[in-house]
Amino acid sequence: MIAGRLKSIGLAAAVLALAGLAVPAQAQFGGILGGAIRGGANAAATTDSNGCPKGRKRSSGSRIAGGILGGAASGAGGVFSYVPVAQFTDQISASIACKLDPAEQEQAANATLTATRSDGSGEAEVGSASEWTSNTRADVSGSSTVVARNDVADSDGLQCITVSDVIIVKGEETKADKRMCRRPPAARYAIAV
Repeated sequence: MIAGRLKSIGLAAAVLALAGLAVPAQAQFGGILGGAIRGGANAAATTDSNGCPKGRKRSSGSRIAGGILGGAASGAGGVFSYVPVAQFTDQISASIACKLDPAEQEQAANATLTATRSDGSGEAEVGSASEWTSNTRADVSGSSTVVARNDVADSDGLQCITVSDVIIVKGEETKADKRMCRRPPAARYAIAV
């Protein structure tokens, strides 16, 4: 059984290698510099119905290769994509939530709440941070840090801050800055939409 699987994976790798030889070098390596050359036009990600980032459209060759490699990976444990929990959408962005399971989303939201607690004057303090480590997966952690504060309320009476979230999932770092506001005397900041 294992020998059969290895043979299938080897055959798939050989087919991909031969297919790569038939494609011009510009097409093979265009993805590496393509975004920089075209000014990042294809790099703009859209979102799916859950607000999670969706990558750019892939070529049919890329979809075939992804299907082959994805099938091999699913036999080895697979990769998960999560849906943002509505309860936490005012504290964590979709780009972060989509990479965290529901319990981790709660931990990330609590870290944001801790980092944005007021300094006694009612405003969050720049540099205030909170870190967390997943209780459900060994290779997931994150932090929330207040990186900027608008000391003057805007025309709507809102006080706003910028919070930087960083998560590390299986060694891959994702960073997302979010603008959070509150209307005094409310103590809690929420993501501004």
